[in-house]
Amino acid sequence: MPQGMELRHLRYLLAVAEHANFTRAAEALHVSQPTLSQQIKQLESSLQAQLLDRSGRTVRLTDAGRAYTHYARQALRDLAAAERAVRDVQDLSRGTLRLAVTPTFTAYLIGPLVEAFHARHPGITLDIREMTQDRIESELAADQLDLGIAFSGAHLPAVTATALFTEHLGLVVASAHPCATLPDPLPVRDLHDRQLALLSPDFATRHHIDRYLAEHRVRPRVAIEANSVTALVALVQRTGLATVLPDAITREQPHLRSVPVDPPLPSRTAALLRRDTAYQSAAARSFGELAQQLAHTFGPSPEGPTPEGLV
Repeated sequence: MPQGMELRHLRYLLAVAEHANFTRAAEALHVSQPTLSQQIKQLESSLQAQLLDRSGRTVRLTDAGRAYTHYARQALRDLAAAERAVRDVQDLSRGTLRLAVTPTFTAYLIGPLVEAFHARHPGITLDIREMTQDRIESELAADQLDLGIAFSGAHLPAVTATALFTEHLGLVVASAHPCATLPDPLPVRDLHDRQLALLSPDFATRHHIDRYLAEHRVRPRVAIEANSVTALVALVQRTGLATVLPDAITREQPHLRSVPVDPPLPSRTAALLRRDTAYQSAAARSFGELAQQLAHTFGPSPEGPTPEGLV
């Protein structure tokens, strides 16, 4: 670093760049605005370059500022990773694991995995978040997560994936529903104009279902949309509507039945995601190994080469 520069200068600059305003940045940093302005000027003096354009109603980065903040963000990420590496205890007696999963996995996968991991390493603090696949990718790339569990497919260049198991989706009804005891698979065309309760479009699972129906030119009537798997299960049990859920969820519900559909809904591959260049803590390595060991309990092993990324 140039003489006189400190880490706080980098954090202050990034805050002003994010908020495009000295007052809001100072509030976020819990410092006074004059202090923040002075620190930024010290940084510019040290670099002998103007980093911020203060002439407009909002504060903008100059060309030099944009170039500098790119490397400043990377430097802070690397330093944060270095701090975690120093704190990392190889015997796993303490530490933290930052994990994110897509929403449907919360209903059946995370419970058994966390139970097994906590039994092995009770000193590890788990920070578990539920979010969309796109956000998991972006936070992995920014080193804000250690691991993610989502689906195989295209992904950001910074993210790599290891296949865990094949997840199958099925048409699901209450056990008393007339379709629950059909002797033969239900033709997909019979879903046309049928009332369904489905996950909301926030879920990748919903897009998977919609693509399948569109391919077969079937348009059911979506009577209910829910952004919670738990709510959807309760609704199907009580309304007589059908839904589509992973088979692993249906198996855990004694009052639900999976109805075979012809042709079957396409399967997909669950995958463990990580940032390919990130430092892997002992906790992250152990969790990844455990996820692979237990994957067979959630579904069959994926066929063919190991896919990478997520859809």
